[in-house]
Amino acid sequence: MRRRTLLLAWWPIGAAAQAFDHEHAAWDALLKKHVRWLPDGKQSRVDYAGFARERAALRVVLDAFSAVAAADFERWPSAPRMAFLINAYNAFTVELILTRYPDLASIKDLGTVFRSAWRIEFFNLLGAKHHLDWIEHEQLRPRYADPRVHAALNCASIGCPALRPEAFTAARLEQQLEDGMQRFLGDRTRNRVRDGRLEVSSIFKWYREDFEKGQQGFARLEDVFARYASALTERPEAQARLRARALAPQFLDYDWSLNDMATRAR
Repeated sequence: MRRRTLLLAWWPIGAAAQAFDHEHAAWDALLKKHVRWLPDGKQSRVDYAGFARERAALRVVLDAFSAVAAADFERWPSAPRMAFLINAYNAFTVELILTRYPDLASIKDLGTVFRSAWRIEFFNLLGAKHHLDWIEHEQLRPRYADPRVHAALNCASIGCPALRPEAFTAARLEQQLEDGMQRFLGDRTRNRVRDGRLEVSSIFKWYREDFEKGQQGFARLEDVFARYASALTERPEAQARLRARALAPQFLDYDWSLNDMATRAR
C-alpha cells in the first residue's frame, strides 16, 4: 500500500495524464508477437511480414503516440517521457520499413542522396511533423543524457542493438536500459575481445561523446568496456585488462542489412 501511495504522489493527476497508456500494452503485444530473440539471447529478428499483416493494429499504436499533446508530455516525469520516446522511435521505424517491405534490403534503401531515411518527415509527434532523427538527436540524447539509450533504439538493421520483444515502461526503464547494454556488449558479432584486441561496434565511435560526458559513471569510452568486461569476454586476464583501461577500442564495420526474421543470423 505504501508503494502505491508513493507512485500516486509521483504521478501527475488529471484526465489528460491518464489518457495515454503508459504500460504501452498494445505496442508490447505486437512486439511479443512479432519479435524473437535468437538462440544467443543477444540479437533479435523482426517478423516484418507479421507486422504487415497487422498494419491496422500498428496504426492504432502510432496514432496513440501522435495524439499526445506536447503540453501533456512535458508534465510527465522523466522516465515516462523517455520510455514514450524510445517506444515511439522503434514503432515508427517499423512503420517506415513497412512502407516498402518486402522490396528493400536495408533501411538505407529508403533514403536518397539528399536525405537519409532518418530525415524523412513521415509522422506527427507532440504536435508537429517529425523524422526519426528528431526523436534521437533533438530529444533523447540532449534532454535525457543517458548513453545507454543507444542500446535501446533499433534502426531495423542487423548491426543495431536488439529490438526487445517488449515495450519500454517507466517502471522497468532502468532495468531494461541496463539489460540492453549487457546483451549488446555480450554480442560477440558486435563487441568482443579477440586475439588481444578490443573490437566494438561503430556505435561507440559515432556516439563517443555521449559515452564520455560523465553519465552513468562513464568519463572515457574505456570506462564503458571496463564496466561490461564480463559481458565482452569470459577470459579473466582479458577482463582484467579491460578493467585497467588497457585495451584501446577498434571499431567494426556496421551491418545495415534488414533485421528481418527471414534473414539468417550473422
